[in-house]
Amino acid sequence: MFFFFLSVGGDHYSTYPLLKAHVARHGKPLSLIQFDAHCDTWPDEYPNSMNHSSMFYYAVREDLIDPETSIQVGIRTFNDDFMGVKILDAELVHEHSINDVVEEILKRVGNRPSYLTFDIDCLDPAFTPGTGTPICGGLTTAQSISILRRLGSVNYVGMDIVEVSPA
Repeated sequence: MFFFFLSVGGDHYSTYPLLKAHVARHGKPLSLIQFDAHCDTWPDEYPNSMNHSSMFYYAVREDLIDPETSIQVGIRTFNDDFMGVKILDAELVHEHSINDVVEEILKRVGNRPSYLTFDIDCLDPAFTPGTGTPICGGLTTAQSISILRRLGSVNYVGMDIVEVSPA
C-alpha cells in the first residue's frame, strides 16, 4: 500500500522542515513541484534568517531539493536567480494547453521522489480571496485541478497546501 504525508495550513515556510524530514527519510534531494505566485528563492537580507519567501533558496543550497529536476508553476513575481529551477509562469500556462504543461512537469521530475507544494496564491485572487499575498493573473481553479489530476503518476513522498488566510 502507498502512503505519503499531506500537510495543510501555515505559511509557506512550513514546507522547509517537511522537506528536511523527507530528505532524511529518503536519503537524497527531492524533486519539487511548486504551484505558487512567487518563486520563494529570495536570499535573506539578514544572515541566518529564513521566511516564507526564502526557504527554497535555502532548500536548494542545503541539497534538500534538486533544482535540475524541480519546477515552479504559476509564478508571477520573479527573482533574478532561478537557482536552476524550471519556471512555468502563469502567462505560459494560460497560453499553452494543459497537456503541454503536464508534459513539461513530468519530463522535469521523471520518476524521482517528489514533493508537491501548493501555495493557494498560485490561483488568481478571483478564486482565492483568502490568501495573504494575492497577485492578479493567476491560474484558474479549472487549470490547476486539471493539471493536478494529470500528475497522478508522479512518485510523491509528500505534499502540502499552504498560505490559506484566514486559516
